[in-house]
Amino acid sequence: MTAVPMPEVRLPDGRLVPALGLGTWRMGERPDARRTEVAAIRRAVEAGMTLIDTAEMYGEGGAETVVGEAIAGQHDRVFVVSKVLPSNASPAGTVAACERSLARLGLERIDLYLLHWRGRWALGDTVDSFERLVAQGKIGGWGVSNFDVADLDALAALPAGGRCATNQIYYALSQRGPEFDLLPRMAALGMPAMAYSPLDEGRLVDHPALRPIARELDASCAQVALAWLLAPDVRDAQVIAIPKSASVARVDENAAAGALRLEPRHRVVLDRAFAPPRGKSPLAMV
Repeated sequence: MTAVPMPEVRLPDGRLVPALGLGTWRMGERPDARRTEVAAIRRAVEAGMTLIDTAEMYGEGGAETVVGEAIAGQHDRVFVVSKVLPSNASPAGTVAACERSLARLGLERIDLYLLHWRGRWALGDTVDSFERLVAQGKIGGWGVSNFDVADLDALAALPAGGRCATNQIYYALSQRGPEFDLLPRMAALGMPAMAYSPLDEGRLVDHPALRPIARELDASCAQVALAWLLAPDVRDAQVIAIPKSASVARVDENAAAGALRLEPRHRVVLDRAFAPPRGKSPLAMV
């Protein structure tokens, strides 16, 4: 498959990554699914969705092993994101968890390493460990996940807090809570968002409100929902979407969303169907 021209997002450290990548949540849980999961990851890379997101939590390391098999010999083509569990995010635990992830992935360096969510360990200690891992060449950069505004403010107050590359959050057309204050705060910090579950766990794949636009554009409902997320003029903060798929056909469908452009009139319709937030709401998590 020929790679689709993919929009890109620039991280705070200057690295460019595709605005559309692949998530791997729930991969690595079933041995009988491994072949199809590996095939889906390889197709994503071929299609230009070269940012692959995983975590030590997914399949208790199984997803990282699947990713490692899929990208063996082609790390120069991919941008790997993984995450440390909050329970492991102590000064020594962060380093040990990273080394385990590196072994499962078969890599010498993880391109971006995230704190999965904020836990009991001091945030400054975890960030210091991330900085040591960068200095040792074991990670290319670091970020966070599931951080709300107060968490980001605490992070920004740390000496190295300005080097946070991204905040991975639950964000979709039908989950617009972050738009009220979180995305504006991230934009002020120059920090792109990484949207997990951008199809709202499948709820947007055939949503009735998306069907008329999909028919007009000869696209799928999922492509419309992803194109809305990727549109650079919809919001101040840049967004990287990481839909999970273990199906080669679905990966091809999602990849095509990178070239789909919505018009302002389409966005008006979508705002009516999925109203922007009018106030602060708790940060949703999956």
